Amino acid sequence: MSSPDAPRSGAVASLMRPLNTLVERFLPSALVFAVVLTGIVAVLALLLTDAGPAEVLRGWGDGLSGLLAFTTQMALILMLGHVLASTRPVRALLARLGSLPRTPRQAYVSVFLVAALSSLVTWGLGLVVGALLAREVAAQGRARGLRLHFPLLVAAGFSGFVVWHMGSSGSGPLTAATEGSFIAAQLGRTVPVSATTFSPWNLCATVATIAAVAAALALAAPRDGDPVREVEADLRDAGPRVDEEVVTPADRLDASRIVTSAVGLALAAWLALHFVRGGSLTLDTVNWTFLALVCLLVRSPFELIALVKGAASTVGDILLQFPLYAGILGIMTTTGLIAVLSDAFVGLASPRTFGFLSLLSAGLVNFFVPSGGGQFAVQGPILLDAAARIGVAPEVAIMALAYGDQWTNMVQPFWALPLLAIAGLKVRDILAYTTVTLVASGLVFAATLLIVGAG
Repeated sequence: MSSPDAPRSGAVASLMRPLNTLVERFLPSALVFAVVLTGIVAVLALLLTDAGPAEVLRGWGDGLSGLLAFTTQMALILMLGHVLASTRPVRALLARLGSLPRTPRQAYVSVFLVAALSSLVTWGLGLVVGALLAREVAAQGRARGLRLHFPLLVAAGFSGFVVWHMGSSGSGPLTAATEGSFIAAQLGRTVPVSATTFSPWNLCATVATIAAVAAALALAAPRDGDPVREVEADLRDAGPRVDEEVVTPADRLDASRIVTSAVGLALAAWLALHFVRGGSLTLDTVNWTFLALVCLLVRSPFELIALVKGAASTVGDILLQFPLYAGILGIMTTTGLIAVLSDAFVGLASPRTFGFLSLLSAGLVNFFVPSGGGQFAVQGPILLDAAARIGVAPEVAIMALAYGDQWTNMVQPFWALPLLAIAGLKVRDILAYTTVTLVASGLVFAATLLIVGAG
C-alpha cells in the first residue's frame, strides 16, 4: 500500500471502533464456536428440561447425521458460485466492468452494486465477485491515475454480501420451500419462495437496502486531500492453471467442450421442463442451475476440474461444522429445549414486535453460528414454533432470521476471510467501512419488519 495513513472513516465508524476491536481480537474461529455452542446447549438442556446426561448425549449423537443432505446442498452452492465467478467469461465481464468507473465514488459504489447483484444470484458468486472486482477496479484505476482507497473497495465488495439472504440462494427461504426439509417437516408444509424471497415487501426491502448502503459507502469515501491506501501492485491473476496436455484419446475427451456442453444442455433442458410443469425453486434447482451455467461456460473437463480444485478449499468449514449444528438441533428436539426457548421468546414478543426482535436475536446468534444454513438449523425451529404460537406467519420468521444472519456478517469476519485472502488485506482494514454498511442496512431491515408486523 502506498500510504500507512488511513482516511477518516466517519463518526459512525469511529463510534463502532470498540466493537470492531472486540470482534477482531476475541472472536474465535467458527469451528470453536460450534463446539462451545454445543456445550452451552447441552448444559441448557440439563438445566431447563427433565433430560439427563444420557438423553442429551443420545440426542446429540443421533442428530449428527441429520443434516447431511442439507450440508451437501450448502457446500455445492458455495463451490459452484466460486467456480462460476472464476470462469473465463465471468472474469472477462469483470474486466470490462472494472474499466467503467471514472471517479473514486463511482468505483466504490459500482463494486458494491455488482457484488450485491451477484450475491442476490448466489452467495458464493457474490463473495468471489466482490473480491475479484475490487482488485480489477483498483488495478485499472491506478493505471488511469485514480486515487482509490483499496480497503474501501474491498469493503464495498464484501458489503454486497449484506443482501445475499434476500436473494435466490437464501438458505432459509429455499429450505422452507424444499419438500422433506427440516423446516417443511416442522411446519407440515412447504413455504413457497413467492411468500418469502419474492414477496413484494422483501423485494422492496432489497431495493431499499441496496440504495441505503450505496449512499452510505459514497458518504464514507475519502474526501479530496484525505490520505488513501492505494494498491501497490496489480493483484489480478489469470485464474487457475489448466493442464491441457493432449496425448491420448482419453486426453482428447478431457480437452473437448462437447462433454461439458452436453451436461450443461441436459441440465438446462431438465430445468426448463421442471419449471414448465409448475416446479418450484428449491435448493436443488438453484444448484443445478449454476452447474448448468458452469458446464456451458467452461471450455473442457480439464478446465472444470481445475476450477473445482481451486474452489474446493472454500467448503471445508461447512463440511466440518454442519454435523455439529445438526447435533445441536438433535439435542434441542430430543430434550424439548426448543419448546422451552420458544416459551421464553413468546413471553417477550407480540405479533407487532416479533419480526424486529427476531432480527435482533438472529443478528446476535450469527456471531456464534456464522453460516446461514447452520443458523437456520439451530434457531429456525425455535422462531417458527414461537411464530405459530403468537399467530405470526412463518414467512415473517423466516425472513427475519435471514435478515439478522446477513446483517451482522458485516462485523463477523468468518465470510470475509476468503475475500480478504484474495485481496491481501486483514479484517482490521475493512471493519470501519463494513460497520457503516451494518448501520445503513440495519435501519432498513428493522423498518421493514416493524412495518410488516404492524400490517
